[in-house]
Amino acid sequence: MELDTILSRLGIESLNAMQQDAFCTICSGTDDVVLLSPTGSGKTLAYMAPLTQLLDPAADDVQALVVVPGRELASQSANVMQRMKSLLRGYACYGGRPAMDEHREMRSLQPQVIFGTPGRLNDHLDKGNIQASSISILIIDEFDKCLEMGFRDEMERLLSKLPCLKRRILLSATDAPEIPRFVRATDAERIDYLDGDEAAADRINIYKVESPQKDKLPTLRHLLLGFGQESTVVFVNYRDSVERTASFLASEGFAVSALHGGMEQKQREAALYRFANGSACVLVCTDLGSRGIDIPDIANIIHYHLPETPDSYVHRIGRTARWDRHGRAFFILSSGEYVPEYVTAEVSPYAIPEDADAKPARPRMATLYLGKGKKDKISKGDIVGFLCKKAGLDMSDIGRIDIRDYYCYVAVGRSKVRQVLQKAKGEKIKGIRTIWEEIRE
Repeated sequence: MELDTILSRLGIESLNAMQQDAFCTICSGTDDVVLLSPTGSGKTLAYMAPLTQLLDPAADDVQALVVVPGRELASQSANVMQRMKSLLRGYACYGGRPAMDEHREMRSLQPQVIFGTPGRLNDHLDKGNIQASSISILIIDEFDKCLEMGFRDEMERLLSKLPCLKRRILLSATDAPEIPRFVRATDAERIDYLDGDEAAADRINIYKVESPQKDKLPTLRHLLLGFGQESTVVFVNYRDSVERTASFLASEGFAVSALHGGMEQKQREAALYRFANGSACVLVCTDLGSRGIDIPDIANIIHYHLPETPDSYVHRIGRTARWDRHGRAFFILSSGEYVPEYVTAEVSPYAIPEDADAKPARPRMATLYLGKGKKDKISKGDIVGFLCKKAGLDMSDIGRIDIRDYYCYVAVGRSKVRQVLQKAKGEKIKGIRTIWEEIRE
């Protein structure tokens, strides 16, 4: 399939310089490749575009395995491949749902590309659910994280089960100190677009905000009030801090989502969906939210707790200024805290506007839960048709729609929620009676 056609479907005019370099290197050569490029620069497309040229869409075998460090990145990457509408089929495997269901879906879909976390991929390979003999290309996305000690044993086991690999493509936003011998990519061709602070400093303005109290919550509240409906991610270092901070902000009237690794998968998906579709203006999260979450319009990053490592800092601020956009990052500092020395970009003092004491802005959208999904043959067209015909909405009232196996998330204008819930009550969609509910905190 022509690359221009794929790009147009993604709303992209052309590949950027890094992506063009990666495309030519991967498509024209046979060597392993290590691609280093800042967060937000488009590394996902940098390896997916070549896959559309290198893999055989007519074959029903798995030809490429994409290893990622987290569930969200696996799901998001598979969604990008789906949006490309190339002839390739992709599928995401990760924990938090039955492996048996994934096996059944893989047998039905017969994907050529599988995205997955190391543990879940090992499980499927051990059970014979994925046939290793047909896999010739391995991509390790965010390989610095995948090859950390926590994943190292899983990764070594995984690589030992892939005897027919011809190429390895490793991607990262930071320069890992070493690539372990078991990866067998020591002579890889290196594409390095990391530059200095690696943070697109010309597109991100960085500020420090002094907190007069040790407890930074009042300062955080005051700062957020000045952002209106702007999309903002607040990073903290601990799970209980996520709960405490999100609860405080919700009690103050902010529309907030919370995300950390201790949440159930469905809760994590709902939290991210509310934030991504504009139903929540603020996402409070641990560094789980610093990798693999590609939401293009995040305006502000707030370091409520200081990043624990330089890599953590790089990935945090990489959530804003995606592609060619601009963004802001803020350090909230209490007495005795300082901006880390590894932050080489200029950091300016930020005075919170005095008039930033109004009520929190309400988001434009709200998220509805629909109690039927893909398994019930529900499509986006079915949902849009129902909302327009039965609930009386205009197309402009309907936002992002995500269809899962047994349920759907639907974004609608906040002012239309009551109208939808009233008119949808007792109605059938595609001949099926179902439940509509608003997702709140």
